Amino acid sequence: MTERMTIRLEVNGRAVSCEVEPRTHLIDFLRDSLQIKGARVGCEHGVCGACTVRLDGRMVRGCLVLAVQAQNARVETIEGASDRGDLAELQAAFHARNALQCGFCTAGMLIAAAELIEQKPHASRDEIRKFMSGNYCRCTGYQAIVDAIEDVLEARLQRTSAPVASC
Repeated sequence: MTERMTIRLEVNGRAVSCEVEPRTHLIDFLRDSLQIKGARVGCEHGVCGACTVRLDGRMVRGCLVLAVQAQNARVETIEGASDRGDLAELQAAFHARNALQCGFCTAGMLIAAAELIEQKPHASRDEIRKFMSGNYCRCTGYQAIVDAIEDVLEARLQRTSAPVASC
């Protein structure tokens, strides 16, 4: 019989307490124990990015983090970020640019794109490509994804540099 441990954490703003096997990966815990299915299991080696979630505000590969490592942490999945509206602008740009086709990589792409925008609000196309290279997409060829992220960056830059009208 495998020993189980109780972990306590916050997932998408909700307190959670569950028993897990110490070897359970965070992505498996989210998908199997909590039935949160937005992030996917892809390569199980941290290469494809399909399992990307936020752990205490930073993106991580859910297949490389054990659930017990999330003890007392905040975990946010695509569902939590989407429900809060944080990703609305990115989601609209992905839709407009047809950057989400089969949907398998989309959750990880959006979480990564949001982190890119936060870290590098003036990123060039090359910087976008480099940052997003850790997330695999078999359908889009990446052009539409880079275009969508670039659209969001440009729109945000225009909003922050727009002249202020005076009375």
